[in-house]
Amino acid sequence: MRKIVVALMGTISGLIMLFSYHTSLGGGTLAVPPSIGASTTTSSSGSTSPGGSSGTSSAGGGSSSSSAGGSSTTVTGDTAQTRWGPVRVQITVSSGQITDVTAVQYPNGNGRDQEINSYALPVLAQEALKAQSANIDHVSGATVTSDGYVQSLQSAIDQANL
Repeated sequence: MRKIVVALMGTISGLIMLFSYHTSLGGGTLAVPPSIGASTTTSSSGSTSPGGSSGTSSAGGGSSSSSAGGSSTTVTGDTAQTRWGPVRVQITVSSGQITDVTAVQYPNGNGRDQEINSYALPVLAQEALKAQSANIDHVSGATVTSDGYVQSLQSAIDQANL
């Protein structure tokens, strides 16, 4: 009988601790510093919340434009739909080289997304510039965003015929 009481009290204590735990999803917001090298704008479609669409299928078309001198071209890759929201990358190409990589759309619906992307997006951009391809390492802790980033980056590279 004593073992049953101890087991019951342990179970109740565990349940109380479990249900009283507060997650960070509803907490405060963190601002993404503008100096991270990635645009902080998103398209009018916004981002999906956790539990939204799964997978990393690509949707949406890319676009490109040339500067007045014709020496550089800006190409926007297809939107990659990820588990946490859409990711879209824009590249600038000059003389057959990628000279700039910017994430124009990425998950930023909550403080955790903003925190992750504030360090992941600059690293991904630097890796893409260094590799001059979409064959880049993923950022630890930002695997889903990294997957979408690489997918959209490859789309932009394909459209730029690199």
